[in-house]
Amino acid sequence: MMKPLSQDAAGHPAARPIHPGVRIGHVHLKVADLERALAFYCGVLGFELMQRYGTQAAFVSAGGYHHHIGLNTWESQGGSPPPPGTTGLYHVAILYPTRAALADALVRLSEADIQLEGASDHGVSEALYLSDPDGNGIELYFDRPEDQWPRTADGELQMVTRRLDLQDLLASRDA
Repeated sequence: MMKPLSQDAAGHPAARPIHPGVRIGHVHLKVADLERALAFYCGVLGFELMQRYGTQAAFVSAGGYHHHIGLNTWESQGGSPPPPGTTGLYHVAILYPTRAALADALVRLSEADIQLEGASDHGVSEALYLSDPDGNGIELYFDRPEDQWPRTADGELQMVTRRLDLQDLLASRDA
């Protein structure tokens, strides 16, 4: 387990920690065009459509879960992404179970001619960054085992941001 810092970023004493079993279960995104969003999330990334609510909402998942991502046009049909300089979601991070599965995602993106906005090795993880058709930031990533995470001499977590070697990542598909 990662050792939490005893103070928050502002130097305040850390609050009582949340239960370690808590997870982010799903994200719900406002989209301008439901069919276009489904073409990306199901057609490109490979999520499975679990349920539709007419032409206004859909729920997609990996592995048959009820939903990992909700997509809706309730307040956003035909809309545009929020302009730079406004608050909102920075990105949704989608965790892949293996490095080879992340490599497969890179192949899917390439085959669909979807450009990456970045690719980083963070020491703890390897990540691909892009935007969906509605401008929502997406991070596709694989976590390294915790015993491989970079640490300081004192044992504190020391994440980094380095260029991810995409050819090496692709080679992991065959490993």
